[in-house]
Amino acid sequence: MDQGVATALHTDHYELTMVASAIESGVAGRDSVFEVFTRRLPAGRAYGVVAGMNRLIEAIGNFRFSDAVIEHLVTAGVVSAGPMTEWLANYHFRGDVTGYADGELFFPYSPVLTVEGSFAECVVLETVLLSVLNHDCAVASAAARVTDAANGRRLIDGGSRRTDPDAAIASARAAHIGGFDTTSNLEAGRRYGIPTGGTTAHAFVLAHATETLAFEAQLRAMGADSTYLVDTFDIEQGIRNAVHVVGHDIGGVRIDSGDLLEGSRLARRLLDELGAANCRIVVSSDLDEYRVTELEAAKAPIDAYLVGTQLVTGSGYPTASMVYKLVAIADSDNPGQKMRAVGKLSPGKRTIGGRKNVHRTLDANGYWNSEVLSVLPVDLSETAHRPQVPLIRSGGVEASFELQHARDRCLDRRNRLRPEFRRINPDNTPAVPTTWVGIELDEEMNSQ
Repeated sequence: MDQGVATALHTDHYELTMVASAIESGVAGRDSVFEVFTRRLPAGRAYGVVAGMNRLIEAIGNFRFSDAVIEHLVTAGVVSAGPMTEWLANYHFRGDVTGYADGELFFPYSPVLTVEGSFAECVVLETVLLSVLNHDCAVASAAARVTDAANGRRLIDGGSRRTDPDAAIASARAAHIGGFDTTSNLEAGRRYGIPTGGTTAHAFVLAHATETLAFEAQLRAMGADSTYLVDTFDIEQGIRNAVHVVGHDIGGVRIDSGDLLEGSRLARRLLDELGAANCRIVVSSDLDEYRVTELEAAKAPIDAYLVGTQLVTGSGYPTASMVYKLVAIADSDNPGQKMRAVGKLSPGKRTIGGRKNVHRTLDANGYWNSEVLSVLPVDLSETAHRPQVPLIRSGGVEASFELQHARDRCLDRRNRLRPEFRRINPDNTPAVPTTWVGIELDEEMNSQ
């Protein structure tokens, strides 16, 4: 096993102490069901977007403990030699995983992931599964909101410098699922086939004696159709210099500072006056879905938005607030024994026991109108949609999500939301209410 890809230590200390204690108490081998869900969406959000399932499946497959890792854990005092180290040495996930497909939408209490197997083999996966889903779903959700706000304008992911290098690659994939067109990240382009793009930064302009010399060098290297950064000194003069050097066929200009509305209006007027009517205007500078909405509402003459920091940090919500909870467990190790439902009663953090069946219904106009959760089988109409699909069965991989299909799925699912829920509105509530069938809720759950 290549320890460079092993994920067993991408976990918290208490996962292993729980396993050791479960071995001691006798519950380690009991059949169990865990579910991943969020209790609530961030304020003003109407939906969330699922991403990261391929990473998650890979992480489960690579969850192994080598001899060197086990030795480290014993030396560090995390575990003791004996039954626990034997369990670690033999560990690989043999259970089942069911989940929402990449690009699917989620809402409060959506069972985004269901993990079934022995208590110990399931509980130890908690941290790595939440790490992947909380990050990738947060980025995909932010990306979809920007996409909804941008009215079809081109969207560029430029967030690689604002997050961890590995997170930047995952962010680029999640952003593409959410609707972004290109990324600046070359490894994401190589690994996932996402179109990449980029031209020059302010450092390039400043490295030359004059802005004109910088543009001349860019023209020779990248051609007239590339995008020229025009705000290093003065936007108006920068545009004049760029058109003078490149000519009427200049592909694009980028504005990265100042009042983007006025700057884009100035750029459009000037470009048209100079005969560069087909030149694209690209803007950047701490954009998010709210700023894009404002610019679109003002009819800013912008052709593309480059979004960085706010994209890769979930636009104010860097986690999707997913939790991993035990919902059912057997009372003995006997195979096939019926499991009992279990759930927390903690104030503000109650969970509903039992493995959830889920489907989504459409109204007469083809819009989602309910996500139905039940611990019992229910009769489904022909138009009912089941968002969960098998991911792993008996430890073997059953699914992999092609990026373009996930991107198409995300758009299709958002097109089934009522239009008002795709508008960026700080007063938005979940677009699809969670309906519980055969489950009695207390006042706390009904209020969430």
